[in-house]
Formats: sequence, structure tokens, C-alpha cells
Amino acid sequence: MGEREALVRALDEGADAGREGASVTSCPYPAGDLRRSAWVRGYAMARQLPGAD
Repeated sequence: MGEREALVRALDEGADAGREGASVTSCPYPAGDLRRSAWVRGYAMARQLPGAD
């Protein structure tokens, strides 16, 4: 798997976690890994904000 594919996959995984309501601390990638940044970005784009019903 190439670097770009790995980042896109991490972004998608983070978005799925955000939609499911998982904790942001459930990110499977270690600190300093670009995939962690992509995962958190996906999570942030997909999560529901409190009171935004």
C-alpha cells in the first residue's frame, strides 16, 4: 500500500469512528505518524457537535 492510500484509508477510518461516536483517543496510530493526523481530521469532519441536532 502506498503512502497516499494509507492516508486516505486513515481519513476514512477516522470519519467512520466520528460517525459512530467513538472516542478520539481510540485512534490506532501512534503519535508522530501522519496517518494519525489524517485519522483525527476525518474524525473531526464527521463527528456531531453537541447541540447541533
